[in-house]
Amino acid sequence: MLEVKHVTKSFGGINAVADCSITVAEGSITGLIGPNGAGKTTLFNLITGHYKPDKGRIYFQGQRIDGLRPDQVFNQKMYRTFQITREFAHMTVLENLMLIPPGQVGESIWNTWFRVKTVRKQEVHLHEKALEVLGFVELLKLKDEYAGFLSGGQKKLLELARSMMADPKMVLLDEPGAGVNPTLMRKLTANIRKLCQENQITFFLIEHDMDLVMDLCNPVIVMSEGKKLMEGTPREVRHDERVLEAYLGGQYR
Repeated sequence: MLEVKHVTKSFGGINAVADCSITVAEGSITGLIGPNGAGKTTLFNLITGHYKPDKGRIYFQGQRIDGLRPDQVFNQKMYRTFQITREFAHMTVLENLMLIPPGQVGESIWNTWFRVKTVRKQEVHLHEKALEVLGFVELLKLKDEYAGFLSGGQKKLLELARSMMADPKMVLLDEPGAGVNPTLMRKLTANIRKLCQENQITFFLIEHDMDLVMDLCNPVIVMSEGKKLMEGTPREVRHDERVLEAYLGGQYR
């Protein structure tokens, strides 16, 4: 589904991503690990159009996307979250979800005057869909709360809910487990599995929590110094000497 081919990105003469090639299979939950500075978030930024690669090409569902803007990548059915959640803090949880679907009729001021019934019909549909999604991630009781008042874990669930409103083919998650307590983490991982299995959404995630990665992801890609060091099953990653020494500190021996 996703192909990164020999991509390089430099900042001030330093290669953040260096001749990197990876693939993400459709229907997978693929993990991306590596130390700080390995190039993981830069790679996500390249895939989603926030940066343009200096060299190389990126393909999504067979179409080249490395020349697209972030909004154009989003319209290709790819959704991306960030390490720090980017909710609209002064809007309600429900409103945060209803903003997401692209191409809403009511976005045009003329339609709010001359296509009132159409606008209202779509808003009713989106409202119902948002309530269904909030029920799925167990945030329905908080639908009228301001998003800025949610806990860190609840905000991560809100991000996942927002992604569902976009009907994506692939979701890129940047450290979904950061700042999430164990109870909400179980909900988050269960939801990711369910969305992958039942909604056929492919997930590609960066994570430093090795227990989460080893439990949730297969395959796991390891980056080092801007390149792919290795790729394999969680078991293979756990027993790879380079990974054990550089990233896991031998804890899985």
